[in-house]
Amino acid sequence: MIYYLYEWLVDSNIPGVGMFQYISFRSGGAVILSLIIATAFGKKMIRYLQKKQIGELVRDLGLEGQVQKKGTPTMGGLIILLAIVLPVLLFARLDNIYIQLMLVTTVFLGIIGFIDDYIKVFMKNKKGLAGKFKILGQVTLGLFVAATLFISDDVMVREQVQSPGGAELREIVVDPETGRQRMQYVTEDVKSTKTTIPFVKKNEFDYEWLVAFAGDAASWLKWLVYALAIILIITAVSNAANLTDGLDGLATGTSAISGATLGILAYVSGNVIYSDYLNIMYIPNSGELTVFMAAFIGATVGFLWYNSFPAQVFMGDTGSLALGGILAVFSVIIRKEILIPLLCGIFLIENLSVVIQVAYFKYTKKKYGEGRRVFLMSPIHHHYQMKGLHESKIVARFWIVGIMLAILTIVTLKIR
Repeated sequence: MIYYLYEWLVDSNIPGVGMFQYISFRSGGAVILSLIIATAFGKKMIRYLQKKQIGELVRDLGLEGQVQKKGTPTMGGLIILLAIVLPVLLFARLDNIYIQLMLVTTVFLGIIGFIDDYIKVFMKNKKGLAGKFKILGQVTLGLFVAATLFISDDVMVREQVQSPGGAELREIVVDPETGRQRMQYVTEDVKSTKTTIPFVKKNEFDYEWLVAFAGDAASWLKWLVYALAIILIITAVSNAANLTDGLDGLATGTSAISGATLGILAYVSGNVIYSDYLNIMYIPNSGELTVFMAAFIGATVGFLWYNSFPAQVFMGDTGSLALGGILAVFSVIIRKEILIPLLCGIFLIENLSVVIQVAYFKYTKKKYGEGRRVFLMSPIHHHYQMKGLHESKIVARFWIVGIMLAILTIVTLKIR
């Protein structure tokens, strides 16, 4: 909204108005406002939740500190959602298709998580919303995102035009400032199913390659494969974030680290100069997503003010499902979804630990008559708790691993 105020006042002589046209300035405003909302509104929200006795129903797993956690207010994800949505509405360009997608993702998954928390807290049902309904919601969102990326004329990728022989075409242009001639590649904005993949030439992978055998049908079949990939990514990352939300500050801090990395990637991917210099895919208008991610980072860091050990509030599924979904959809939009297993490695490990534990338990029960376990308890953060590590030490070490993975994710863009 503030951006449109700038457009209205652009011809005025009011000092500082021109700053609102810059993504960097609006991103700074978004992160500051989200921090203020998360910390100021968070305190009032916690008091309200305590007054209404909206506490967490904690299963007794025999872990240290569980007694103290009982009764801690939950549904704190509302703080995160508000701290994301309000700054984005104020500082971002709302006519940007990518911003619209991210707002829909945030609100939609937030509602699903809220329903789950409502069933747990007010209806006293520890199971919450049935898993099939959560999956249905995530699949629906995936289909919506895929359809939008396919249908919208605002979703384009800039590619270099090639000759029939496969050579990249160049043209002579005149620099308007110096009047000198220079050569540049011929480019065009096209619909594409290309994405970023590390360790290969140009760092590009096209989903069309998976259906090349289909001949002429590959032109539409690739979008079906792309849609299935998007659904899988959203479902996996959203549920993994939910599993990771088991220790104070673990999911929140890990999400902030991954979000900061994606924010950097969105900024360079949406800047024609930086993307050309780094030789990465240029996605027109995607730089505006930096404003959204700035609000996301501010919201998660601000929430840590109350969610760090010992937590004064839990985010619940209202926050965790939304956080994972935001990271997934954001990565899809900027064509970095294949980097998610590396960037969100903590989420991946948490998810795999549960899958391995359940699969091995069922296998050994069928073969030996009794179920055996790989980990003392899953998800894996509980395994380390059972080994005697303090909760805050586990969280800090997971954060460190998350930072290392974030650095590796950025570095892989230059490894070819």
